[in-house]
Amino acid sequence: MTLSQVVGWLIGVREHLVDPGGGGAPRVPRPTTALVVGGGIAGMSAAVVLAERGIRVTVLEAAPALGGRLGAWPEVLADGIQVNEHGFHAFFRQYYNWRSIMRRIDPALAFLKPVAGYPVLSGRWPAEEFGRLPPAPPMNLLALLARSPSLRLADLRRMDRDAALPLLSYHPAGTYAEFDDTTADALLTSLRLPDRARAMLFEVFSHSFFNHETAMSAAEMIAQFHFYLLGNPEGLAFDCPDEDYATAIWQPLARHVTRHGGRVVTGVAAARLDRQPDGWRVTAADGSRYTARHVVLAVDPPALAALVAASPGLVAEAPRLVARMPAFGQAGPPYAVARYWLDGDVRADRAVFSGVSRQPTLDSVALYHRLENESRRWAERTGGSVVELHAYACEPGVPAGELAERMRVELCRLWPEAAGLRVRELRARVEARAPAFAPGSHAGRPGTRTDAEGLYLAGDGIRTEFPSALMERSAATGISAANHILRAEGAAAEPVRSVRPHGLLARP
Repeated sequence: MTLSQVVGWLIGVREHLVDPGGGGAPRVPRPTTALVVGGGIAGMSAAVVLAERGIRVTVLEAAPALGGRLGAWPEVLADGIQVNEHGFHAFFRQYYNWRSIMRRIDPALAFLKPVAGYPVLSGRWPAEEFGRLPPAPPMNLLALLARSPSLRLADLRRMDRDAALPLLSYHPAGTYAEFDDTTADALLTSLRLPDRARAMLFEVFSHSFFNHETAMSAAEMIAQFHFYLLGNPEGLAFDCPDEDYATAIWQPLARHVTRHGGRVVTGVAAARLDRQPDGWRVTAADGSRYTARHVVLAVDPPALAALVAASPGLVAEAPRLVARMPAFGQAGPPYAVARYWLDGDVRADRAVFSGVSRQPTLDSVALYHRLENESRRWAERTGGSVVELHAYACEPGVPAGELAERMRVELCRLWPEAAGLRVRELRARVEARAPAFAPGSHAGRPGTRTDAEGLYLAGDGIRTEFPSALMERSAATGISAANHILRAEGAAAEPVRSVRPHGLLARP
């Protein structure tokens, strides 16, 4: 790496405007309507922007509560009610668009607290720490290589440096053209890394996207390596809410949309979509109907495919969308979440969040009684702890209770003191709603615009032409979908931001 490349990298590692926004009146010049199907991050991001610009927006959410895979709901325990959640999420600091939406409810984002450290645990090797690296590249990468006990100087000499170059050369078009048909597993194998380095540095990373490396596009892994580590000045630092997601995020966002003239309806599932002379009609499972000039479908891939399949008129209105759904609607592998209320605590020096490598089931551990206020109060009152175990890509067909017990046993191997804690309450579930990023799928992945006028898509499985992932991709596509509607109606659009668009060694 030459000095000029380092300087160029440091100059280029900053927040980039993907869409500058603006371009119209602050509010729509005439009354118009929009319907958002799905009340998760993508749907509510779209609804916030649309409502603020004066569009009468209605959000339809099938579940009883907002949030999708960031959802939260009350859980009745033997000694009272506690809020349960869909799973731990790290709010990385390069989530520019999602943080912009959350600033509507807390301009200072005071409810987000930094999480110190990010260890990766293993039953075979000492823990590896990711959370205390310098934030900006290339120093974070150099520090990782210098500090990591999993990758020594001799290992670097033996690895295939040519095979590693694509990790530094992300290009939004070129990377997918060259590597989308290759599996992440094949790319990692080509690096000739020691098994320990591969397990501790890369496999944990790929599992975080709810996909197995053997069935995940190498291009997608390169893109996310760039997005999280090499393309932003914030690095791997992240924060988490100090209250449950419903209290901290969803209830305030719903109030924000309502204050701006919108409506949020929960417990209503969209069952069919039909074109009307002046827009669209959505028929719900309970027979109710909702009409609007514009529609944003912000649901997970299986739900989107099911809705499209149940809407025969889309064959004529949006043939490309219909053709893409059979492949796109295949979700990634199942993921399991188990929240344990225990009668004691683990060691005081255990991290609030830990990744896990090479366990058969367990991928992460989160100590909610050291993270969220309600769980902290429960632990103080009872002397117990609230521990969440998460499997990001687990074996299909296994009941949630069995997966929860497998994860608990694996945790006890890593943290022996956990074996002496009695389970007071357990809530476990297994679902398969995360998008798959299968090799060769990028070209057929739908974007925010469809081939039907007034119909848009949003979500973490939707294609973007700039680096994004997980919660941030949901928010970015939600805002982008809203921007298409705003520009069509003559109103100013919302800015959309992302990380550096190219890798250090990539030619723009």
